[in-house]
Amino acid sequence: MFNKGDKVSVLDEAINGVVVSVKDKEVTIETEDGFMMTFFVKELIKINDSSDLKNAVGRINVSEIAKEKEIPKPRSFVKERKDKHEISAPEFDLHIEKLVPNKRGMSNYDILTLQSETAKRHIEFAIRNRIPKIVFIHGVGEGILKSELDFLLGRYDNIVFQDANYQKYGLGATEVFIKQNNK
Repeated sequence: MFNKGDKVSVLDEAINGVVVSVKDKEVTIETEDGFMMTFFVKELIKINDSSDLKNAVGRINVSEIAKEKEIPKPRSFVKERKDKHEISAPEFDLHIEKLVPNKRGMSNYDILTLQSETAKRHIEFAIRNRIPKIVFIHGVGEGILKSELDFLLGRYDNIVFQDANYQKYGLGATEVFIKQNNK
């Protein structure tokens, strides 16, 4: 909204001025040429005083910025360190193209059911064989397979899961950690 004393500009005309009065949706301004004119609120835009801009720019310490640019900053990237004897986690691609030779004739429900059952089979295998970590590649898509996978994994007490390494898989994979019982 406009207040008395605000500097304004008319949108469709080359007219600048100062607000003299505001009544409902009409604003009366005094132009730079000294004329009194009335416009609707939607025809005006408030303009900032350029002296404020000069003050803001004047407060910037140029020599300090130049010093910052001279000092080289250390490169910050995270490199995944692996132990020489560490075996990478098994990856299971749940894309339907990887599971069946031809998906023709399968409904979306059939596809999702097959993907879920495949994931369940791999989880059960990992639990039985004490494999501590597996990765499911589900892709990004609409997120239906990921939601189904999250629901399936949430039903196990001894499983913790999270999005897999973004650098390696992007957003399309889930990392599953299986807590082993020492029996």
